[in-house]
Amino acid sequence: MSRTVPLHAASPAPLAVEKRRRAAGARASPDHKATLGQFFTPAPVAQLMAAMFGPFPRSVRLLDAGAGVGSLTAAFVDAALASPAPPARLVITAVEVDAAVRAELKETLAEAKRAGRAGGIHVEARVVGSDFLSTAAGWLRGDLFGADSSERFDAAILNPPYKKLGSNSAERRLLRQLGLEATNLYAAFVALAARLLAPDGELVAITPRSFCNGPYFRAYRHLLLDEVALHRIHLFEARDLAFADDKVLQENVIVHAVRSAARRSTVLVTRSLAAGDARTASRKVPLTELVDPNDPERFIHLPSDESDRETAAVARAWPCTLAQLGIEVSTGRVVDFRCREALRPQPVPHSAPLIYPIHCRGGLVRWPLAETRKPQALMVDEETRGALMPVGPYVVVRRFSSKEERRRVVPSLFDESSVTGNQVAFENHLNVFHRRGRPLPLELARGLAVFLGSTLVDQYFRQFNGHTQVNATDLRSLRYPAVAALCEMGSNSAVGLPDQATIDRLVSAHGTRDVVSAR
Repeated sequence: MSRTVPLHAASPAPLAVEKRRRAAGARASPDHKATLGQFFTPAPVAQLMAAMFGPFPRSVRLLDAGAGVGSLTAAFVDAALASPAPPARLVITAVEVDAAVRAELKETLAEAKRAGRAGGIHVEARVVGSDFLSTAAGWLRGDLFGADSSERFDAAILNPPYKKLGSNSAERRLLRQLGLEATNLYAAFVALAARLLAPDGELVAITPRSFCNGPYFRAYRHLLLDEVALHRIHLFEARDLAFADDKVLQENVIVHAVRSAARRSTVLVTRSLAAGDARTASRKVPLTELVDPNDPERFIHLPSDESDRETAAVARAWPCTLAQLGIEVSTGRVVDFRCREALRPQPVPHSAPLIYPIHCRGGLVRWPLAETRKPQALMVDEETRGALMPVGPYVVVRRFSSKEERRRVVPSLFDESSVTGNQVAFENHLNVFHRRGRPLPLELARGLAVFLGSTLVDQYFRQFNGHTQVNATDLRSLRYPAVAALCEMGSNSAVGLPDQATIDRLVSAHGTRDVVSAR
């Protein structure tokens, strides 16, 4: 059961540090922030993160990677001073590539030394003014200060930068030399920090939720689950409050992990509206609920309360995978900017309908549209023939939704009555359900669209999908009712998708029977 517990007490971060953070954030241009991919940590977030550490050993080596003005380090020092058993010695390594904030960072570290001295903690601190990826790589290889002086840390606290890494970028090549794969700077920072931990060292990092699912973060999930032991994950109910000063709209989580060979059977999942809340909901979740042992992708599910847990139990009990249904899902084959010469604004002889997300209206594909500027036809020739599929019933799901859209999974039914001709092309921003590149039986397609349109599927999907993308891999990871149950849903539905109440009733009536029999 969920219960409400107070957050750990922590003394307020020094006012001077918060002033520095606000001033540095205000003077940094949008281009500068975009280049570095970094947003400075507000005091309430820093305090919440620092309160997750402990108990402290007598001597602590702290890593603050991407330290900014030192907000996280200041909060860590405060938490150590407030601890019932504070450490006797604290050695701080603050890595910051941005020369524009290193002066403020040094001021924060000087304050940390004074605060430590007043509280009985001997504090040493240094600033490493370089890129963390190359610095960490040198430490891990033991070639920065000599083979016997590789850095290891007892604690690492991070608000890493958010920036995509190209597959052939220098950063990706460097990471591969270390046996790491990361598609975003934040994953690279956390992975390197985890590798730099001493045995039983603790890591606390605030990152986007996007790592919980999808193929791009598969290697990162394996690292989190295999190389460190998850202790706690904190969720924010509001997406716009954690970094409100920078107007960041992002689903963030805080991860607390320990460098240990011993895996915990449960993980503490906590949630609050925002970081400054005095109270937070808390529950221990079995690791097998967070990560399905049978899931090769190792998606991380984050049920926030008992209702989410019940939803997950039903969703995981449906009897079939897509492969068992004989159904495949793949992205649309047409990447429009790669075949501009074959695009036409309206259908013409020797062309096929081209379906975009904009054609998905009210649960049906409606083509052509009078008001769109998108091309609506693809010329049929030798170069485009491989992008075409036979006309017939398919289910399509948009790959992207807006952040404020009510639903994450938005299915639509395509059938032969939607278009003219005997071939159709789907654009790359759609996921298409099919059978080996061919249409589905109509009742099965209708039932599949009803199932995907249910509230239960959408709620379960949001437990592991913390961003606006719906990948084919995500849809393959779901379990589905049996073919007979899907066909019953389809035979009892209207031509398009029925209203939400009817969809949920049909899924409950037909899908639940499958769940009961599977149990």
